[in-house]
Amino acid sequence: MKKIMISGATALALLTGGIVGFGGVGSSVEAAQATTTFKDVPVTHWASSAINLAVEQGYFKGYADGTFKPSSPVTKAEMASILGRLSDQPNASTQEPNNFTDIPEWAKSGVSSAIAKGFISPSNYKGKLDAQGALQRGEMATWLTQGLTVVDPEYKQALSDVTNTVVPAKEYFTGKLASAQKNAVAVALGTGLMSVANDKTFGVDRTTTRAEVAVLIARYAAVAKTNPADFQGLNELRAVGLTGTNLSVIAPKYQKAGPEKFSESYDYSKVTGDFAKVRNQELVTVTNYADLKVKNWIIVNPYVKETERSIYYPVFVDEKDRLLRGAYYSFTEFDINIKNSMNQLQAGSLINSPSINALTSPSTKAFNEYGLKHINDLLGPKGVFIEKKPVYWAHGLLHFDKSLNPGVRLTLKDGTIYTVVPN
Repeated sequence: MKKIMISGATALALLTGGIVGFGGVGSSVEAAQATTTFKDVPVTHWASSAINLAVEQGYFKGYADGTFKPSSPVTKAEMASILGRLSDQPNASTQEPNNFTDIPEWAKSGVSSAIAKGFISPSNYKGKLDAQGALQRGEMATWLTQGLTVVDPEYKQALSDVTNTVVPAKEYFTGKLASAQKNAVAVALGTGLMSVANDKTFGVDRTTTRAEVAVLIARYAAVAKTNPADFQGLNELRAVGLTGTNLSVIAPKYQKAGPEKFSESYDYSKVTGDFAKVRNQELVTVTNYADLKVKNWIIVNPYVKETERSIYYPVFVDEKDRLLRGAYYSFTEFDINIKNSMNQLQAGSLINSPSINALTSPSTKAFNEYGLKHINDLLGPKGVFIEKKPVYWAHGLLHFDKSLNPGVRLTLKDGTIYTVVPN
């Protein structure tokens, strides 16, 4: 796909006031001639380059007083008009009618175009877009990822694949990420289209600013012409959504153990390397204190460069953490049903594995900042669990050094054995 840009005629209309811009016709502010120098956008501003490029390309105009107002919110009508002018965005194969009743006259054409290009689905609304309302980031993620599905059907598949994934945003771990927006947020994060803020939240309810939109225009253009499979983060999110683990992406050398690892009398047909068959299934435990299930299993390789890191690295690992000898980080989300009572040490004895180990949660600053539930929050006096059905994330190590007995083996109560070893 070619670089997304608006036509010359549209750009001219924007600059002369023929089409509404974020600081022009359709607002109470007099439009100013587009410029790449704004009093309130110093070169040190985080979005300076994107703002200047967006203005040069005609997506934005400055204000008559020489400002850009980068922190001002963008309305839904304004954003729809911008998206509707992306000339290289193809039209959706199935067209929905523009049945919104609250669109101002100046934005009707732009909203209709944004609908035709697949960004907005009127069927998700009840006749009103709230066109003059500020666009929130959660809705922005929905619009942009819907647009990607028109560009490449694989993005549509990706949106489906991440339904049951672990989203690396604080709202997910604290239960405040609405299911209606979860998939879009996951794909937006997995492609790098959008990111979490310093407080580790995605900010689904935060308004979208002019500066953010300038950045998103450029990012969308780049993502739209990239094969979804080229985004490691998206691959991880899809893998976790479908199987419960990102092992195949981060540590692909770990494969199903071969028949030579078992005695000749063993029924090898019961052996699997597919974690999806283990996820949320009752496991055979070494001790009998509780019934145990694994909801998710996340692997983080601490040895790679920052650009190659797992999308989950910032959630579980601090920058200061030292590299580990012969092991990757292993983080497991456990779902436990305690039979009578159980203390922390007894939890650690449920599965005899350094990787799938319910003994302790990560003690990193990152873990706390993302709001994940720590085992210490579930323990009372003498380390005894105060909840009968605790769910929490635990910390282990996935060894690959052969002297450390690498490999993972879990047995289901139905006799299925999940086992992987580094090949």
